Amino acid sequence: MAIPVSAFPAHVPVLIAGGGPVGLTLAALLSRQGIACLVVEADDGYCSGSRAICLSRRSQEILGWVGADKPLVGKGLSWVGGRSYWRDAEVLHFQMPSETSQRFAPMVNIQQFYVEEFAHRAGTEGMDVRWSSRLTALRQLDGGVEVEVQDGAGIHTVRADWVVACDGGRSTVREQMGLQLQGTQYDGKYVIVDIVQKTKRAVERLAWFDPPSNPGSTILMHRQPDDIWRIDYQIRDDDDPLEAVKPENVLPRVQSHLRMIGEDAPWEPLWISIYNAKCLTLDNYRHGCVFFAGDAAHLVPIFGVRGLNSGLDDAGNLAWKLAAVIEGRAADSLLDSYSTERVHAARENIAYGAKSTEFMAPPNFAFKLMREATLRLALSDEKVRPLINPRQSSPISYMGSPLNGPQYGDWTSELAAPGAPAPEALLAGPDGPLHLTQCFGRDLLCLVFADGALPDALRALPQKGVAVLAIEPEADTQGQARERYGLPDATAQALVLVRPDGYVMGRWRGLDPAPLLAVLEEKGFAE
Repeated sequence: MAIPVSAFPAHVPVLIAGGGPVGLTLAALLSRQGIACLVVEADDGYCSGSRAICLSRRSQEILGWVGADKPLVGKGLSWVGGRSYWRDAEVLHFQMPSETSQRFAPMVNIQQFYVEEFAHRAGTEGMDVRWSSRLTALRQLDGGVEVEVQDGAGIHTVRADWVVACDGGRSTVREQMGLQLQGTQYDGKYVIVDIVQKTKRAVERLAWFDPPSNPGSTILMHRQPDDIWRIDYQIRDDDDPLEAVKPENVLPRVQSHLRMIGEDAPWEPLWISIYNAKCLTLDNYRHGCVFFAGDAAHLVPIFGVRGLNSGLDDAGNLAWKLAAVIEGRAADSLLDSYSTERVHAARENIAYGAKSTEFMAPPNFAFKLMREATLRLALSDEKVRPLINPRQSSPISYMGSPLNGPQYGDWTSELAAPGAPAPEALLAGPDGPLHLTQCFGRDLLCLVFADGALPDALRALPQKGVAVLAIEPEADTQGQARERYGLPDATAQALVLVRPDGYVMGRWRGLDPAPLLAVLEEKGFAE
Protein backbone atom coordinates (compact mmCIF):
# COMPACT_ATOMS: atom_id res chain seq x y z
CA MET A 1 0.00 0.00 0.00
CA ALA A 2 1.38 3.42 -0.93
CA ILE A 3 2.33 5.66 1.99
CA PRO A 4 0.62 9.08 1.76
CA VAL A 5 3.00 11.98 1.32
CA SER A 6 1.80 13.56 4.57
CA ALA A 7 2.75 10.51 6.64
CA PHE A 8 5.82 11.04 8.79
CA PRO A 9 7.94 8.30 10.33
CA ALA A 10 7.52 7.83 14.06
CA HIS A 11 11.27 7.51 14.52
CA VAL A 12 14.39 8.49 12.55
CA PRO A 13 18.08 8.25 13.43
CA VAL A 14 18.71 11.84 12.28
CA LEU A 15 16.30 14.72 11.68
CA ILE A 16 17.70 17.74 9.85
CA ALA A 17 15.83 21.02 10.25
CA GLY A 18 16.36 23.01 7.07
CA GLY A 19 16.69 21.87 3.48
CA GLY A 20 19.07 24.51 2.22
CA PRO A 21 22.51 23.66 0.79
CA VAL A 22 24.00 22.75 4.18
CA GLY A 23 21.09 20.57 5.30
CA LEU A 24 20.80 18.77 1.97
CA THR A 25 24.55 18.21 1.74
CA LEU A 26 24.63 16.83 5.28
CA ALA A 27 21.71 14.54 4.44
CA ALA A 28 23.44 13.31 1.28
CA LEU A 29 26.67 12.64 3.18
CA LEU A 30 24.80 10.70 5.88
CA SER A 31 22.80 8.71 3.38
CA ARG A 32 26.01 7.73 1.58
CA GLN A 33 27.22 6.42 4.95
CA GLY A 34 24.04 4.33 5.24
CA ILE A 35 22.40 6.58 7.85
CA ALA A 36 18.70 7.29 7.32
CA CYS A 37 17.69 10.92 7.80
CA LEU A 38 14.62 13.09 7.52
CA VAL A 39 14.93 16.66 6.20
CA VAL A 40 12.13 19.12 6.93
CA GLU A 41 12.13 22.37 4.95
CA ALA A 42 9.58 25.19 5.31
CA ASP A 43 9.82 26.28 1.66
CA ASP A 44 8.10 24.30 -1.08
CA GLY A 45 11.32 23.67 -3.02
CA TYR A 46 14.80 24.98 -3.74
CA CYS A 47 15.54 28.63 -2.96
CA SER A 48 15.00 31.53 -5.36
CA GLY A 49 17.64 34.06 -6.31
CA SER A 50 21.37 33.52 -6.47
CA ARG A 51 22.07 33.90 -2.71
CA ALA A 52 25.42 32.23 -1.92
CA ILE A 53 27.23 31.90 -5.23
CA CYS A 54 30.97 31.20 -4.80
CA LEU A 55 32.06 27.66 -3.92
CA SER A 56 35.65 27.07 -2.85
CA ARG A 57 37.84 24.16 -3.88
CA ARG A 58 37.23 22.58 -0.47
CA SER A 59 33.44 22.79 -0.95
CA GLN A 60 33.76 21.21 -4.37
CA GLU A 61 35.67 18.33 -2.75
CA ILE A 62 32.96 17.87 -0.12
CA LEU A 63 30.24 17.77 -2.76
CA GLY A 64 32.45 15.35 -4.67
CA TRP A 65 32.19 12.86 -1.79
CA VAL A 66 28.52 12.35 -2.71
CA GLY A 67 29.04 12.56 -6.47
CA ALA A 68 27.61 16.09 -6.84
CA ASP A 69 30.86 17.56 -8.19
CA LYS A 70 30.34 16.65 -11.85
CA PRO A 71 27.05 18.53 -12.32
CA LEU A 72 28.38 21.35 -10.18
CA VAL A 73 31.55 21.86 -12.21
CA GLY A 74 29.69 21.21 -15.46
CA LYS A 75 27.17 23.95 -14.75
CA GLY A 76 29.31 26.39 -12.77
CA LEU A 77 31.78 29.02 -13.93
CA SER A 78 35.28 28.48 -12.55
CA TRP A 79 37.64 31.33 -11.70
CA VAL A 80 41.06 31.93 -10.18
CA GLY A 81 41.27 35.64 -9.43
CA GLY A 82 39.79 39.08 -9.61
CA ARG A 83 40.24 42.81 -10.07
CA SER A 84 39.52 45.80 -7.89
CA TYR A 85 39.11 49.42 -9.04
CA TRP A 86 39.19 52.73 -7.26
CA ARG A 87 36.86 54.99 -9.17
CA ASP A 88 37.80 53.96 -12.73
CA ALA A 89 41.44 52.86 -12.18
CA GLU A 90 42.55 49.29 -11.50
CA VAL A 91 44.32 49.00 -8.14
CA LEU A 92 44.51 45.21 -7.71
CA HIS A 93 44.69 42.10 -9.85
CA PHE A 94 44.91 39.01 -7.63
CA GLN A 95 45.33 35.33 -8.45
CA MET A 96 44.57 32.48 -6.04
CA PRO A 97 46.97 29.52 -5.85
CA SER A 98 46.17 27.13 -8.67
CA GLU A 99 47.92 24.57 -10.82
CA THR A 100 46.90 22.57 -13.87
CA SER A 101 47.19 19.24 -12.03
CA GLN A 102 44.56 20.17 -9.43
CA ARG A 103 41.17 18.51 -9.47
CA PHE A 104 39.12 21.69 -9.02
CA ALA A 105 39.53 25.41 -9.66
CA PRO A 106 39.98 27.63 -6.58
CA MET A 107 36.41 28.91 -6.98
CA VAL A 108 33.33 28.16 -9.02
CA ASN A 109 30.38 30.54 -9.38
CA ILE A 110 26.96 28.90 -9.30
CA GLN A 111 23.58 29.90 -7.91
CA GLN A 112 22.66 28.39 -4.54
CA PHE A 113 19.55 26.65 -5.86
CA TYR A 114 21.74 24.53 -8.14
CA VAL A 115 23.85 23.47 -5.15
CA GLU A 116 20.66 22.44 -3.34
CA GLU A 117 19.41 20.51 -6.35
CA PHE A 118 22.68 18.66 -6.96
CA ALA A 119 23.11 17.75 -3.28
CA HIS A 120 19.51 16.54 -3.11
CA ARG A 121 19.89 14.38 -6.21
CA ALA A 122 23.10 12.90 -4.82
CA GLY A 123 21.35 11.42 -1.78
CA THR A 124 20.41 7.76 -1.57
CA GLU A 125 17.16 6.05 -0.56
CA GLY A 126 17.82 6.78 3.11
CA MET A 127 17.40 10.52 2.52
CA ASP A 128 13.78 11.66 3.00
CA VAL A 129 13.13 15.34 2.18
CA ARG A 130 9.79 16.91 3.13
CA TRP A 131 9.07 20.30 1.61
CA SER A 132 6.50 22.74 3.04
CA SER A 133 7.17 21.27 6.49
CA ARG A 134 8.55 23.21 9.40
CA LEU A 135 9.85 22.22 12.79
CA THR A 136 7.70 23.99 15.38
CA ALA A 137 8.85 22.50 18.69
CA LEU A 138 11.40 20.09 20.15
CA ARG A 139 12.02 18.48 23.51
CA GLN A 140 15.23 16.72 24.48
CA LEU A 141 14.60 13.35 26.10
CA ASP A 142 16.91 10.67 27.43
CA GLY A 143 18.73 9.37 24.37
CA GLY A 144 16.96 11.48 21.77
CA VAL A 145 14.74 14.38 20.80
CA GLU A 146 10.98 14.60 20.30
CA VAL A 147 10.14 16.95 17.45
CA GLU A 148 6.89 18.47 16.25
CA VAL A 149 6.67 19.10 12.52
CA GLN A 150 3.87 21.01 10.86
CA ASP A 151 2.80 20.61 7.25
CA GLY A 152 -0.42 21.09 5.30
CA ALA A 153 -1.96 18.01 6.91
CA GLY A 154 -1.35 19.11 10.50
CA ILE A 155 1.23 18.54 13.24
CA HIS A 156 3.29 15.34 13.37
CA THR A 157 5.42 14.05 16.23
CA VAL A 158 8.75 12.43 15.29
CA ARG A 159 11.27 10.89 17.66
CA ALA A 160 14.86 11.44 16.47
CA ASP A 161 18.05 10.11 17.99
CA TRP A 162 19.82 13.25 16.78
CA VAL A 163 18.69 16.62 15.44
CA VAL A 164 20.83 18.94 13.34
CA ALA A 165 19.69 22.55 12.98
CA CYS A 166 20.49 23.79 9.48
CA ASP A 167 17.56 26.20 9.48
CA GLY A 168 19.43 29.42 8.80
CA GLY A 169 20.08 32.73 10.47
CA ARG A 170 16.58 32.86 11.98
CA SER A 171 16.81 29.30 13.28
CA THR A 172 13.65 28.00 14.93
CA VAL A 173 15.68 25.33 16.69
CA ARG A 174 17.99 27.95 18.15
CA GLU A 175 14.99 30.00 19.30
CA GLN A 176 13.27 26.96 20.80
CA MET A 177 16.39 26.21 22.83
CA GLY A 178 16.79 29.79 24.02
CA LEU A 179 20.21 30.24 22.39
CA GLN A 180 21.54 33.46 20.91
CA LEU A 181 24.32 34.23 18.47
CA GLN A 182 27.05 36.44 19.89
CA GLY A 183 29.26 38.95 18.08
CA THR A 184 29.04 42.05 15.91
CA GLN A 185 26.46 43.27 13.42
CA TYR A 186 27.57 45.98 10.97
CA ASP A 187 25.39 48.87 9.84
CA GLY A 188 26.52 48.90 6.20
CA LYS A 189 23.86 47.48 3.86
CA TYR A 190 24.14 46.07 0.36
CA VAL A 191 21.44 45.68 -2.27
CA ILE A 192 21.84 42.36 -4.11
CA VAL A 193 20.58 42.12 -7.69
CA ASP A 194 20.50 39.29 -10.21
CA ILE A 195 20.17 40.40 -13.82
CA VAL A 196 20.25 38.44 -17.05
CA GLN A 197 22.60 39.89 -19.67
CA LYS A 198 24.96 38.36 -22.18
CA THR A 199 28.63 39.27 -21.76
CA LYS A 200 32.03 38.26 -23.06
CA ARG A 201 33.91 39.27 -19.92
CA ALA A 202 36.19 36.76 -18.21
CA VAL A 203 34.89 35.03 -15.10
CA GLU A 204 36.54 36.82 -12.18
CA ARG A 205 35.63 38.73 -9.05
CA LEU A 206 35.13 42.42 -9.83
CA ALA A 207 34.98 45.21 -7.27
CA TRP A 208 34.72 49.00 -7.56
CA PHE A 209 35.28 51.50 -4.76
CA ASP A 210 33.61 54.89 -5.27
CA PRO A 211 32.90 54.25 -8.96
CA PRO A 212 31.77 57.21 -11.14
CA SER A 213 28.61 55.21 -11.88
CA ASN A 214 27.61 55.19 -8.19
CA PRO A 215 29.74 57.74 -6.30
CA GLY A 216 30.43 56.87 -2.67
CA SER A 217 29.29 53.26 -3.09
CA THR A 218 31.11 49.94 -3.34
CA ILE A 219 30.04 47.52 -6.09
CA LEU A 220 30.77 43.82 -6.52
CA MET A 221 30.05 41.77 -9.65
CA HIS A 222 30.20 38.06 -10.39
CA ARG A 223 29.25 36.20 -13.53
CA GLN A 224 27.02 33.18 -13.02
CA PRO A 225 25.61 30.43 -15.23
CA ASP A 226 22.62 31.16 -17.50
CA ASP A 227 23.95 34.61 -18.50
CA ILE A 228 23.36 35.96 -15.00
CA TRP A 229 25.25 38.83 -13.39
CA ARG A 230 25.19 39.01 -9.61
CA ILE A 231 25.61 42.66 -8.57
CA ASP A 232 25.98 43.85 -4.97
CA TYR A 233 26.13 47.56 -4.22
CA GLN A 234 26.36 49.45 -0.96
CA ILE A 235 23.68 51.96 0.02
CA ARG A 236 24.07 54.90 2.40
CA ASP A 237 23.58 54.30 6.11
CA ASP A 238 20.57 56.65 6.13
CA ASP A 239 18.85 54.99 3.13
CA ASP A 240 15.56 53.25 3.88
CA PRO A 241 16.10 49.52 3.11
CA LEU A 242 12.48 49.09 2.00
CA GLU A 243 12.85 51.93 -0.49
CA ALA A 244 16.32 50.80 -1.56
CA VAL A 245 15.08 47.48 -2.97
CA LYS A 246 12.24 48.96 -5.04
CA PRO A 247 12.90 48.42 -8.77
CA GLU A 248 12.54 52.13 -9.52
CA ASN A 249 15.51 52.79 -7.22
CA VAL A 250 17.59 49.74 -8.13
CA LEU A 251 17.41 49.66 -11.92
CA PRO A 252 18.84 53.15 -12.61
CA ARG A 253 21.87 52.40 -10.42
CA VAL A 254 22.47 49.10 -12.20
CA GLN A 255 22.06 50.72 -15.62
CA SER A 256 24.50 53.47 -14.72
CA HIS A 257 27.16 50.96 -13.73
CA LEU A 258 26.65 48.70 -16.75
CA ARG A 259 27.00 51.74 -18.99
CA MET A 260 30.21 52.77 -17.22
CA ILE A 261 31.90 49.39 -17.75
CA GLY A 262 30.72 49.06 -21.35
CA GLU A 263 28.15 46.30 -20.87
CA ASP A 264 25.52 47.52 -23.33
CA ALA A 265 23.62 44.31 -24.18
CA PRO A 266 19.91 44.24 -23.27
CA TRP A 267 19.24 43.15 -19.69
CA GLU A 268 16.46 42.58 -17.22
CA PRO A 269 16.30 42.07 -13.45
CA LEU A 270 15.47 38.67 -11.96
CA TRP A 271 15.81 39.04 -8.18
CA ILE A 272 16.44 41.82 -5.67
CA SER A 273 17.31 41.49 -1.99
CA ILE A 274 19.24 43.30 0.75
CA TYR A 275 22.06 42.25 3.05
CA ASN A 276 24.12 43.54 5.95
CA ALA A 277 27.25 41.93 7.34
CA LYS A 278 27.16 40.00 10.61
CA CYS A 279 29.99 38.39 12.57
CA LEU A 280 28.06 36.13 14.93
CA THR A 281 28.40 32.63 16.33
CA LEU A 282 27.15 30.32 19.02
CA ASP A 283 29.73 29.39 21.62
CA ASN A 284 28.87 25.70 21.32
CA TYR A 285 27.46 23.79 18.34
CA ARG A 286 26.46 20.72 20.35
CA HIS A 287 23.70 20.76 22.95
CA GLY A 288 23.00 17.20 24.00
CA CYS A 289 21.51 15.43 20.99
CA VAL A 290 21.08 18.68 19.04
CA PHE A 291 23.74 20.14 16.73
CA PHE A 292 23.93 23.43 14.86
CA ALA A 293 25.45 23.95 11.41
CA GLY A 294 25.63 26.63 8.75
CA ASP A 295 23.89 29.94 9.37
CA ALA A 296 22.02 28.44 12.33
CA ALA A 297 25.42 28.19 14.06
CA HIS A 298 27.26 31.21 12.67
CA LEU A 299 26.78 34.21 10.42
CA VAL A 300 29.88 35.32 8.50
CA PRO A 301 30.20 38.32 6.13
CA ILE A 302 29.87 37.61 2.41
CA PHE A 303 33.23 39.24 1.69
CA GLY A 304 35.72 36.42 1.13
CA VAL A 305 32.83 33.98 0.47
CA ARG A 306 33.04 32.17 3.82
CA GLY A 307 29.32 31.78 4.56
CA LEU A 308 28.14 28.80 2.53
CA ASN A 309 31.65 27.38 2.30
CA SER A 310 31.98 27.25 6.08
CA GLY A 311 28.52 25.68 6.29
CA LEU A 312 29.47 22.91 3.89
CA ASP A 313 32.60 22.35 5.98
CA ASP A 314 30.31 21.95 9.01
CA ALA A 315 28.42 19.24 7.14
CA GLY A 316 31.62 17.49 6.06
CA ASN A 317 32.94 17.54 9.62
CA LEU A 318 29.76 16.31 11.32
CA ALA A 319 28.52 13.65 8.89
CA TRP A 320 31.27 11.08 9.36
CA LYS A 321 31.36 11.54 13.13
CA LEU A 322 27.62 11.12 13.48
CA ALA A 323 27.70 8.03 11.28
CA ALA A 324 30.55 6.51 13.28
CA VAL A 325 28.72 7.00 16.58
CA ILE A 326 25.36 5.76 15.26
CA GLU A 327 26.99 2.61 13.87
CA GLY A 328 28.90 1.97 17.10
CA ARG A 329 32.31 2.55 15.52
CA ALA A 330 33.20 5.39 17.87
CA ALA A 331 32.33 6.70 21.31
CA ASP A 332 29.78 9.49 21.78
CA SER A 333 32.62 11.80 22.85
CA LEU A 334 33.75 11.97 19.21
CA LEU A 335 30.81 14.30 18.59
CA ASP A 336 32.18 16.89 21.02
CA SER A 337 35.08 17.46 18.62
CA TYR A 338 32.61 18.75 16.03
CA SER A 339 31.87 21.79 18.16
CA THR A 340 35.49 22.28 19.22
CA GLU A 341 36.75 22.29 15.64
CA ARG A 342 33.96 24.17 13.93
CA VAL A 343 33.62 26.92 16.57
CA HIS A 344 37.37 27.46 16.14
CA ALA A 345 36.88 27.62 12.37
CA ALA A 346 33.97 30.05 12.70
CA ARG A 347 36.02 32.39 14.88
CA GLU A 348 38.84 32.38 12.33
CA ASN A 349 36.40 32.98 9.47
CA ILE A 350 34.77 35.79 11.42
CA ALA A 351 38.14 37.40 12.10
CA TYR A 352 39.02 37.37 8.39
CA GLY A 353 35.49 38.39 7.43
CA ALA A 354 35.53 41.33 9.84
CA LYS A 355 38.74 42.68 8.28
CA SER A 356 37.24 42.40 4.80
CA THR A 357 33.96 43.98 5.93
CA GLU A 358 35.71 46.94 7.52
CA PHE A 359 37.44 47.58 4.21
CA MET A 360 34.45 46.91 1.93
CA ALA A 361 31.94 48.75 4.13
CA PRO A 362 33.88 51.03 6.54
CA PRO A 363 31.97 51.28 9.84
CA ASN A 364 33.08 54.82 10.66
CA PHE A 365 34.95 57.88 9.37
CA ALA A 366 38.37 56.63 10.52
CA PHE A 367 38.02 53.41 8.54
CA LYS A 368 36.81 55.35 5.50
CA LEU A 369 39.84 57.62 5.73
CA MET A 370 42.25 54.69 5.98
CA ARG A 371 40.57 52.94 3.07
CA GLU A 372 40.81 55.97 0.82
CA ALA A 373 44.48 56.42 1.72
CA THR A 374 45.15 52.76 0.91
CA LEU A 375 43.36 52.98 -2.44
CA ARG A 376 45.21 56.18 -3.37
CA LEU A 377 48.58 54.62 -2.56
CA ALA A 378 47.66 51.43 -4.42
CA LEU A 379 47.50 53.39 -7.67
CA SER A 380 51.29 53.66 -7.71
CA ASP A 381 52.66 51.35 -4.99
CA GLU A 382 52.45 47.59 -5.61
CA LYS A 383 53.36 46.84 -1.99
CA VAL A 384 50.10 48.41 -0.82
CA ARG A 385 47.83 46.48 -3.20
CA PRO A 386 47.68 43.23 -1.18
CA LEU A 387 45.87 45.20 1.54
CA ILE A 388 42.91 45.35 -0.85
CA ASN A 389 42.82 41.57 -1.31
CA PRO A 390 39.48 40.17 -0.07
CA ARG A 391 41.20 37.10 1.49
CA GLN A 392 39.13 34.37 -0.14
CA SER A 393 37.92 31.40 1.89
CA SER A 394 40.38 28.58 2.57
CA PRO A 395 40.24 25.46 4.78
CA ILE A 396 40.88 26.10 8.47
CA SER A 397 43.50 23.99 10.26
CA TYR A 398 42.49 22.22 13.49
CA MET A 399 45.86 22.37 15.18
CA GLY A 400 44.30 22.24 18.65
CA SER A 401 41.82 19.47 17.89
CA PRO A 402 41.36 16.72 20.51
CA LEU A 403 41.44 14.22 17.62
CA ASN A 404 45.01 15.04 16.63
CA GLY A 405 47.52 12.30 17.20
CA PRO A 406 51.30 12.63 17.32
CA GLN A 407 53.84 12.80 14.53
CA TYR A 408 56.97 10.77 15.01
CA GLY A 409 60.19 11.18 13.05
CA ASP A 410 61.64 13.94 10.89
CA TRP A 411 59.45 15.64 8.31
CA THR A 412 60.38 18.13 5.61
CA SER A 413 56.98 19.85 5.46
CA GLU A 414 54.33 20.93 7.93
CA LEU A 415 51.60 20.95 5.25
CA ALA A 416 50.46 17.54 6.52
CA ALA A 417 50.94 18.06 10.25
CA PRO A 418 48.16 16.65 12.47
CA GLY A 419 45.13 18.94 12.25
CA ALA A 420 45.97 20.25 8.77
CA PRO A 421 43.82 19.67 5.69
CA ALA A 422 45.38 16.69 3.92
CA PRO A 423 47.22 18.06 0.86
CA GLU A 424 46.08 17.19 -2.64
CA ALA A 425 48.42 15.20 -4.89
CA LEU A 426 48.09 13.82 -8.40
CA LEU A 427 48.91 10.10 -8.59
CA ALA A 428 49.08 7.50 -11.32
CA GLY A 429 46.22 5.12 -10.51
CA PRO A 430 45.46 1.73 -12.06
CA ASP A 431 42.71 3.30 -14.20
CA GLY A 432 44.48 6.57 -14.99
CA PRO A 433 45.27 9.77 -13.07
CA LEU A 434 44.00 9.77 -9.49
CA HIS A 435 43.61 12.81 -7.26
CA LEU A 436 44.28 11.95 -3.65
CA THR A 437 41.21 13.92 -2.50
CA GLN A 438 39.05 11.45 -4.45
CA CYS A 439 39.94 8.87 -1.78
CA PHE A 440 38.56 10.96 1.09
CA GLY A 441 34.97 11.31 2.25
CA ARG A 442 33.94 7.99 3.76
CA ASP A 443 36.49 6.00 5.80
CA LEU A 444 39.49 6.57 7.98
CA LEU A 445 42.35 6.22 5.52
CA CYS A 446 45.96 5.20 6.05
CA LEU A 447 48.32 6.51 3.38
CA VAL A 448 51.23 4.07 3.16
CA PHE A 449 54.39 5.44 1.61
CA ALA A 450 56.37 2.32 0.75
CA ASP A 451 57.81 0.34 -2.13
CA GLY A 452 56.80 -3.29 -2.58
CA ALA A 453 54.54 -5.65 -0.68
CA LEU A 454 52.94 -4.34 2.50
CA PRO A 455 53.44 -6.07 5.85
CA ASP A 456 50.54 -8.26 7.01
CA ALA A 457 49.76 -5.85 9.86
CA LEU A 458 49.05 -3.07 7.35
CA ARG A 459 46.99 -5.28 5.04
CA ALA A 460 44.86 -6.15 8.08
CA LEU A 461 43.94 -2.50 8.81
CA PRO A 462 40.64 -2.61 6.83
CA GLN A 463 39.42 -5.24 9.31
CA LYS A 464 39.92 -2.59 12.01
CA GLY A 465 37.95 0.08 10.15
CA VAL A 466 40.86 1.79 8.40
CA ALA A 467 41.15 1.77 4.61
CA VAL A 468 44.64 1.56 3.12
CA LEU A 469 46.08 3.39 0.12
CA ALA A 470 49.61 2.40 -0.83
CA ILE A 471 51.52 5.21 -2.55
CA GLU A 472 54.51 3.62 -4.25
CA PRO A 473 57.23 5.80 -5.81
CA GLU A 474 56.14 4.96 -9.35
CA ALA A 475 52.59 6.12 -8.56
CA ASP A 476 53.81 9.47 -7.28
CA THR A 477 55.06 10.45 -10.73
CA GLN A 478 55.36 14.17 -9.97
CA GLY A 479 56.62 13.69 -6.43
CA GLN A 480 53.74 15.78 -5.10
CA ALA A 481 52.59 13.33 -2.42
CA ARG A 482 56.01 12.77 -0.87
CA GLU A 483 56.91 16.45 -0.98
CA ARG A 484 53.64 17.71 0.49
CA TYR A 485 53.38 14.99 3.14
CA GLY A 486 56.94 15.73 4.27
CA LEU A 487 58.98 12.71 3.15
CA PRO A 488 62.61 13.47 2.28
CA ASP A 489 63.04 11.07 -0.66
CA ALA A 490 61.47 8.26 -2.69
CA THR A 491 62.79 5.55 -0.38
CA ALA A 492 61.42 6.95 2.89
CA GLN A 493 58.66 4.88 4.49
CA ALA A 494 55.79 6.40 6.44
CA LEU A 495 52.16 6.11 7.51
CA VAL A 496 49.74 9.06 7.45
CA LEU A 497 46.28 8.70 9.00
CA VAL A 498 43.63 10.83 7.29
CA ARG A 499 40.13 11.40 8.66
CA PRO A 500 37.08 10.86 6.41
CA ASP A 501 36.72 14.64 6.09
CA GLY A 502 40.22 14.96 4.67
CA TYR A 503 42.14 16.14 7.74
CA VAL A 504 45.38 14.59 8.97
CA MET A 505 45.12 12.83 12.37
CA GLY A 506 48.74 11.73 12.69
CA ARG A 507 51.84 10.62 10.79
CA TRP A 508 54.60 8.17 11.63
CA ARG A 509 57.88 7.25 9.97
CA GLY A 510 58.20 3.53 9.26
CA LEU A 511 55.52 0.92 8.56
CA ASP A 512 54.51 -0.20 12.04
CA PRO A 513 50.73 0.42 12.47
CA ALA A 514 50.79 -0.14 16.24
CA PRO A 515 51.08 3.58 17.19
CA LEU A 516 48.36 4.43 14.66
CA LEU A 517 46.00 1.89 16.21
CA ALA A 518 46.89 3.13 19.67
CA VAL A 519 45.81 6.65 18.69
CA LEU A 520 42.47 5.36 17.40
CA GLU A 521 41.88 3.48 20.63
CA GLU A 522 42.80 6.55 22.66
CA LYS A 523 40.36 8.69 20.66
CA GLY A 524 37.47 6.26 21.22
CA PHE A 525 37.30 4.44 17.90
CA ALA A 526 36.17 0.81 18.12
CA GLU A 527 37.72 -1.94 16.03
